[in-house]
Amino acid sequence: MPRMTPSEAFIETMAVHGVTEIFGIMGSAFMDAMDIFEPAGIRFISVVHEQGAAYMADGYSRVSGKQGVCIGQNGPGISNCVTGIAAAFWHTLRWSLLPRKHN
Repeated sequence: MPRMTPSEAFIETMAVHGVTEIFGIMGSAFMDAMDIFEPAGIRFISVVHEQGAAYMADGYSRVSGKQGVCIGQNGPGISNCVTGIAAAFWHTLRWSLLPRKHN
């Protein structure tokens, strides 16, 4: 049986949980996953700052009732999401932050 790459496992997990949109900044930490989003039915919504992605994921979750997903670059990119994570935490727990380690 062929083994999945970490990116394939990541995308498969998101698809199984019904994720259809992911907010974030395109970057090297998950560049290989970018080619897999569309075939899995997941739309990547590019932003200019991780804090914006976090707030967008929170707003998306509040409006749609679906899981809001934010993906951030390792290092300072994840810390830029903290304020949006806090806002989402106090409102609802239907929210995910996905730091990706570059392999």
